[in-house]
Amino acid sequence: MTSDGDDGTARLAATLQGVRESRGLSANALADLSGVSRAMIGKIERGEAQPTAALLGRLIGPLGLTMSELFTRVEGPRNRLARRADQPLWTDPETGYQRRAVSPPDGHLQLVEVELPPGRSVSYPPDPFVRTHHQIWVLAGRLLFREGDAEHDLAAGDCLELGPPQPCTYANPGKTTTRYLVALAKNA
Repeated sequence: MTSDGDDGTARLAATLQGVRESRGLSANALADLSGVSRAMIGKIERGEAQPTAALLGRLIGPLGLTMSELFTRVEGPRNRLARRADQPLWTDPETGYQRRAVSPPDGHLQLVEVELPPGRSVSYPPDPFVRTHHQIWVLAGRLLFREGDAEHDLAAGDCLELGPPQPCTYANPGKTTTRYLVALAKNA
């Protein structure tokens, strides 16, 4: 899914609304649980607003999803081979952060390639990290990763295994785009 175009926005909107409703949550209940206003949830679900990565991070925790699970639902099931041309790409409208779902959907392991522009950062609450084992492997550039009170300064080739779920921030302090791979496995 590319974030460009109405079709991707409409699929994301319908998926978020469908998951919310399947969990028996009203938009007001989701607003209370996520800290996202009822008005913004309505705009997102009607496809009138493209949510940022940080905003999606706040919404998916109360919905019981990871970001990868959300985008897998948006794209729908496919086969075991995920060719690059078919890998869903989403761009955060606020930061320019690009997220590519590399691995085939519905597998036990999810691989996500991320490009974070220079001087940008994306923060998430702890909820999206609760149900997954999470590792970050820096492919190019430098990544400052804040995990609660700990800050990890990662260079190309470094790999970090996340600890217990905490608020996290991915930040690119450099002058070039940082590329990293996120590997997620569902906790048993």
